[in-house]
Amino acid sequence: MTGLAEELERAEGAPEETAEAGMDQWYSARRPELEPKEFREGFTLRTVLGALFVAVLMLPGAIYLGLLVGQNLGPAGQWTTIILFTEVARRSFTVLRRQEVYMIYYMAGSVNSFAWGLMLAGGAFAWLIWAQYVVQSPAAQNFGIAELIPKWYAPPVGSEAYVKRTFFHSDWTVPVLIMVLTNIFYRMQYVGLGYFLFRTTSDVERLPFPMAPIAAQGATALAEVSADEESWRWPVFSVGTMIGLVYGFFYVAIPVMTSGFLADPLTLIPIPFIDLMKNTEDAFPAGRIAIGTELGAVLYGFVLPYPIVVGQFIASMFTNFIFAPTLYRLSFDPEIGKSALFPTWTKGMSLIQSEMTLNFDLFMSIGIGIGLAIAVIGLHAVAAATLKARVQRAKGLPTQTYADVPPGRGDYPIWAALGAWSLSTLGYVVLCRILVPDFPLIFLLLFAFFWTPLVSYMSARMMGLTGRPLEIPYVTQATFILSGYKGVDIWFAPVPYFDVGWAAQQFREVELTGVRMKSILKAEVFLLVLMLVFSFTYWSFFWRGSQIPSSQYPYAQTFWPLYAFYHCLWATATTDQAGEGPTFLIQALKFDVIGYAGAGALAVYVAFTALRIPALWFYGLATGFPWATWWIIPTFIGAILGRYYFARRFGPERWRRYTPVLAAGYTCGLGLIGMTAIGLTIIFKAVRSLPF
Repeated sequence: MTGLAEELERAEGAPEETAEAGMDQWYSARRPELEPKEFREGFTLRTVLGALFVAVLMLPGAIYLGLLVGQNLGPAGQWTTIILFTEVARRSFTVLRRQEVYMIYYMAGSVNSFAWGLMLAGGAFAWLIWAQYVVQSPAAQNFGIAELIPKWYAPPVGSEAYVKRTFFHSDWTVPVLIMVLTNIFYRMQYVGLGYFLFRTTSDVERLPFPMAPIAAQGATALAEVSADEESWRWPVFSVGTMIGLVYGFFYVAIPVMTSGFLADPLTLIPIPFIDLMKNTEDAFPAGRIAIGTELGAVLYGFVLPYPIVVGQFIASMFTNFIFAPTLYRLSFDPEIGKSALFPTWTKGMSLIQSEMTLNFDLFMSIGIGIGLAIAVIGLHAVAAATLKARVQRAKGLPTQTYADVPPGRGDYPIWAALGAWSLSTLGYVVLCRILVPDFPLIFLLLFAFFWTPLVSYMSARMMGLTGRPLEIPYVTQATFILSGYKGVDIWFAPVPYFDVGWAAQQFREVELTGVRMKSILKAEVFLLVLMLVFSFTYWSFFWRGSQIPSSQYPYAQTFWPLYAFYHCLWATATTDQAGEGPTFLIQALKFDVIGYAGAGALAVYVAFTALRIPALWFYGLATGFPWATWWIIPTFIGAILGRYYFARRFGPERWRRYTPVLAAGYTCGLGLIGMTAIGLTIIFKAVRSLPF
């Protein structure tokens, strides 16, 4: 935490000797001036219209953009909706209240919700599109589990539903029903357990939630439009928007528009990276080397903490230019022409193929070890903070209770929140028991009523203290393997294990913007219906138009095979291969490597702590070590440009204020040009398919 404090203060130009004290005070305590003066209803007709605007006009753009370039349209949708409705309000001689502005932001973000990694937008039916690909993927075929994937997850291979590419088929009945039920259950988890965690960590423990004021103030302050005064935000936002429009025309618009009449879209800039594997494999064998082409990575380098970016860059460069090539050469056997440490990797592979094989051979085990070490560090931080709070209470310092609620905040009873969580959790357990009746019930109950609340509470405390969630990796995977269960169906079941600690910060943002808590309940019910309807409509249209993934969608075509590979690889861990040798996953997991990587990461953390090196440097090095170079290189360029050029030109404090607005403007511009191109392409495809 000291490292982040120092970096933020230096960005503001504070003297180095006072930076730590100043930022520690800002970061570890609440700021009374940000607390709302009043609470008002946020779910109004205007916020409903804002959500409808996003669902009708922007949801297809979000889907297309995610499949095409792996870009999130969410901020663009939120920005555009807020700007539009603010301007309409001005010309109607009325004003959007702060609560309404935030609720439009909240609902627009929920409509455009995004699944990181897969880059799936578009709501619940997006997961069914992913499911149909997993069943038909080469990974499922190669691992021999395609025929074993349960029919309640997706229709079986060869189903007529895949031939016609439609949800209107009897094979989809059970998967769709399960999807609807789990969406209802998960929203109940959010408004139930998430709200209780907010009351516990924010109202009772009074944790600062350092990132919540930033998000809350950004959602409202950057949407301010006044006829009587000008703000620096609009020029900066406009510059970012123009950058996004110009770059997006070449990066997004041309491939999108040419996909309407060409089998292979015209791509002037490779999406999403320039693959350098074949150019560098002789000098740096087993190095995963590529350069990302998404300009947003450079802008994110402006915003992200400098130690994180530089640490990731150093670790990734070391891994791919020194560590992996050295291990390859030392373990290379000329008789068989392969490396003992990287037996499945061969020269000539692309970056994605190299990611699959090298992770299978070594890097997945390293990543697991590092992830477990970070989880241990997080658990230690939670335990230390809890002990400190108990000591303070023992000294008779003032404490809060659940009864201390700000007047007018519109809280709903805690018993109702816990009741909603308990009911949805029981629903998950019953559903899993029906779908996978032979899986030991005790593990489902432990997941549902022990691990989920425990991990969510620890994560909520970490969010409240540091702004970072607590991640404990591979809990479900380890449980499935150690349970002794045989079968792949459990890997596709809706197991009741979640981390909803993030919801505590979400409710804190709601509080800081003066929105009544019951507004969230109304919004979630409305959003559930809205999302199911429009998610089905637009995903049906896109899937009907062409196979997903395909050459029409370069990002999905590039990365979905990689994620399907991991999904199916894990599922092999519980297949019955008696007499046939170890499963593919057991071959991939090197437990000695996991142990060495975890111990090494902990040793580095202890050394950094002893040397008083800021913790952010450790997190940067640890998270960057298993990564390829394609995303890190442009992000590092952005961090260097921001720190050593733009911060000196505009001044550290001014540049610190500019960067999030500039990045948001770029995202908006990229999304708008993408939406325009997507709209034209959709119209062209719809007209072309007409019989007249």
